Amino acid sequence: MKVVVQRVKKASVEIEGTTIGQINQGLMLLVGIKRGDTVEDIAYAADKIAGLRIFEDQEGKMNRSIIDAGGEILSVSQFTLYGDTAHGRRPSFIEAARPEEAEPLYEAFNARLRSRGISVSTGRFGAMMAVSLINDGPVTIIIEK
Repeated sequence: MKVVVQRVKKASVEIEGTTIGQINQGLMLLVGIKRGDTVEDIAYAADKIAGLRIFEDQEGKMNRSIIDAGGEILSVSQFTLYGDTAHGRRPSFIEAARPEEAEPLYEAFNARLRSRGISVSTGRFGAMMAVSLINDGPVTIIIEK
């Protein structure tokens, strides 16, 4: 599993011109599921993100989690995170999990975040989406399991 975590001032996702998910202050997550990922991998990543201290405290130090900051999450499935460009110029996506394997794990990942009391909006699995965000910092972290 690979998740690109971006601290944002706001973010949204549209499908065919219709906004289907949006947040204000919080985290934009691009979520990649690879072949062989397990429920344990999903739990690890969700718990890591929920506790990740990348929001500033009163002294300006990154010392608060999304839960502490009262932020929201926009989670977007992103199989292209597993694009391998080692050979040639066209990426190979052989490492990415097939949709029938990835979608239940992606849903479990979002459910795990919600179980921590975090408001989670999502895109639509497998859809072509337009994602907009205003990065805050910028702060971008990659979590890999």
